Amino acid sequence: MIRKLTPQDKTDFLTLLDEFYHSPAVLHPVPAHFFERTYEQAVSDSPYVDVFLLEQEGKLAGYGQVSLTWSTEAGGMVVLLEELYLRPEFQGKGLGSAYFSFVSEYYAGRAARFRLEVEPDNEGARRLYGRLGYEELPYVQMVRELGK
Repeated sequence: MIRKLTPQDKTDFLTLLDEFYHSPAVLHPVPAHFFERTYEQAVSDSPYVDVFLLEQEGKLAGYGQVSLTWSTEAGGMVVLLEELYLRPEFQGKGLGSAYFSFVSEYYAGRAARFRLEVEPDNEGARRLYGRLGYEELPYVQMVRELGK
């Protein structure tokens, strides 16, 4: 089952964020108070972020987070698949594919593009994304961090 985050899910969601940000899937740690900010945005009906919880056999398996933005280049709304975290015991069981299918249906008719980032050495994720039709972009992204 895949469903939107609710206020009652706060503790579980913050735990999942902590697990994800202490996993090899991320390049650098993120301050814990950022987790709270994300939770608050997700449960406040923000037009910029949606968080979905993934469950299997009644157990919390992981979460997916998307950010929404507009792109002239894409000709409409872009759904940035920010994060997908599946607890190790739930990996390789089709939940990643199910999540991508769910997100595609959830934003059908509203999204002009789906986009994601992946660590270069995350071969499993890259294979999955390739099978789902995602292509690598031939440019480097740059970032300027502002106060934390």
